Amino acid sequence: MTEIAISEAGSQLDELVRRAADGETIALTDGGQVTALLVSPQVIEDLEDSLAVADYQRHKAEGTLGPGIPHAEVRRMLGLSL
Repeated sequence: MTEIAISEAGSQLDELVRRAADGETIALTDGGQVTALLVSPQVIEDLEDSLAVADYQRHKAEGTLGPGIPHAEVRRMLGLSL
């Protein structure tokens, strides 16, 4: 993870965003403390997917899964052929 002060980041924002898009995590600091992160959208999507799987597994282990949606209904909703 690369750290850079917010006061310096403004003039380098285009480069920092490109680096984040390429997979590098950029930590923006204020007074030496990390206040924000620049990460690629894929990092957030992967975290959200992992959280959804963990939530599903927790509900399954607790026996608190709600009713599901039939496979055929999902395919119909997505416009896929049966």
